Amino acid sequence: MKGQSNYVPPRYIPLSHSDPEAAIVPSVVDLVPAPGPAQWTSGICACCDDMQSCCIGLLCPCYLFGKNADFLGSGTLIGSCMTHFLLCGLVNSLCCLISEGLLLGFPGCCVACYSCGYRRALRLKYNLPEAPCGDFVTHLCCHLCAICQEYREIRERSGNNSSTDLTLAEITAPPVQKMESAPTQEK
Repeated sequence: MKGQSNYVPPRYIPLSHSDPEAAIVPSVVDLVPAPGPAQWTSGICACCDDMQSCCIGLLCPCYLFGKNADFLGSGTLIGSCMTHFLLCGLVNSLCCLISEGLLLGFPGCCVACYSCGYRRALRLKYNLPEAPCGDFVTHLCCHLCAICQEYREIRERSGNNSSTDLTLAEITAPPVQKMESAPTQEK
């Protein structure tokens, strides 16, 4: 599935321009990509393409959001992570307890207001389109999928394509040692 992450959909051809002869020889204009926004490297629902970000986003979304915000210049991982946790977890829980479950999803707009700014910063940094819908609506309706997509985008574009963030130590084997017997001394 990793080979499918660079998928570019075919361009739209109106019915009036779908002559068989015109499709045989592409013009020079068709070969030059039009300047404009770049495409996202993965879709909003492509969470299963990268199981690491999918699992982290599902089990601890505040950590994944903190990593994204830290990369985009928030300053600290912990500050963004805690703000996300407070807005998402505690505000949701309090509203659910106070309203006896009536306002369970309503406080999601608090975290969507906070996180849509980082999505916009990511889009501006990499010249990405506002897709599948506006930044606020994307985070309001599909928050977990959105932060996973942003994490995959940052990792893909920053050149860190490895599946782990661990820095592995380089190990050098010791030189080969030979055991030689000491010469026997004759008396």
